[in-house]
Amino acid sequence: MTFAVTSEVDDAHPSNAATAELTSAYSAAAHIGETCLADGPVGRVGLEVEAHCFDLADPLRRPNWAELSDAIAGVPPLPGGSAITVEPGGAVELSGPPMAEPASAIAAMMADRAVLRSAFAQAGLGLVLLGADPLRPAKRVNPGDRYRAMEEFFIASQTGAAGAAMMTSTASVQVNLDAGPRDGWPARVRLAHALGPTMIAIAANSPLLAGQFTGWRSTRQLVWSQLDSARCGPILGVNGDDPASDWARYAMKAPVMLVHPTPEMDAVPITDWVPFADWADGRVLLGDRMPTQADLDYHLTTLFPPVRPRRWLEIRYLDSLPDAVWPAVVFTLVTLLDDPVAADIAAEATETVATAWDRAAQIGLGDRRLHEAAIRCVQTAAERAPVELEESMQQLVRSVEKGRCPADDFSDRAVKYGIDTAITQLAQGEL
Repeated sequence: MTFAVTSEVDDAHPSNAATAELTSAYSAAAHIGETCLADGPVGRVGLEVEAHCFDLADPLRRPNWAELSDAIAGVPPLPGGSAITVEPGGAVELSGPPMAEPASAIAAMMADRAVLRSAFAQAGLGLVLLGADPLRPAKRVNPGDRYRAMEEFFIASQTGAAGAAMMTSTASVQVNLDAGPRDGWPARVRLAHALGPTMIAIAANSPLLAGQFTGWRSTRQLVWSQLDSARCGPILGVNGDDPASDWARYAMKAPVMLVHPTPEMDAVPITDWVPFADWADGRVLLGDRMPTQADLDYHLTTLFPPVRPRRWLEIRYLDSLPDAVWPAVVFTLVTLLDDPVAADIAAEATETVATAWDRAAQIGLGDRRLHEAAIRCVQTAAERAPVELEESMQQLVRSVEKGRCPADDFSDRAVKYGIDTAITQLAQGEL
């Protein structure tokens, strides 16, 4: 089994997917449950790293689509094989291919980031690793029809501000892992969720948004929490004993966001609340027709839970992080899920904070229980880190033991120098 590593905002247009109409919500749910996770060993790791793009001469100005396209055209071949894409607000994403183990995936991504940074600097642009844009108001620059339609959907659903901020002002580090052996899926998916609050507290790196301190360590997580939970909340059911069925149930209840009236046409928003199950059962017709397999596949790309099954597991709750620490954060998360002994330790350490999503995002390691869980988790990973990650791991351990996260470091810099100067420093590569 192989998996590709792609961004949710760059999924292929479904024109070449199956066009046969679905027969019922039951058959659609069965298809989701049967295909959402792939049985096999664990080990492979795919990474996606997003960075906000700033004009080095004027950090308040958002580079336009033509400038971004020209900068990307000037990037030489990337040694690690990452794909380059642009998020709706102009953030630049590297999506790496799956590697056999975390150290290889981290090394490849670090090499690709170095080449990308150099090429963008030659174009007068800087790439800043923060979970939320601390300076500029939300604005879409990517002209893709998907993003235009998403804007209209969020406005119609009365989450226009949060939707715009999510699309154009947030950035993350995404970790993609094998689903693992079938009999281990329940425990693995439960642990991926249980680790969420602790990892958010460790990795929080977005204390400002649009020029203002928000009072949250991870404003990115705050923004996502303001969107509807039917699309962005955790997927687990009552006990998490059947994650495939949980995902199928979640997907069928989630409202349809976008539809392609025909395979060749641009996406259009669905501004009424229509669960996919209602469309699949024929209770509502969208575009005057029943849904196809292509529509179902596309619907799944518009669902954004913190852990998303796509045959592998997409872990989506980490803020974008500085180059000095994201390798250690990635290694920690992968180790706590893929190493059986470390996984048992992590499950025990995070048991009391497994659902503390908002508390983790707001006060982070200032919460005693989250702090205790974080110390145990990073120390467990540090004991297993290879020599090439030792420096990053030790920096992370020191910060966590002090109760600090990257948001604290950026806040200090912003207060000392001002937000625009702090951004320019980071965009120019100053630590």
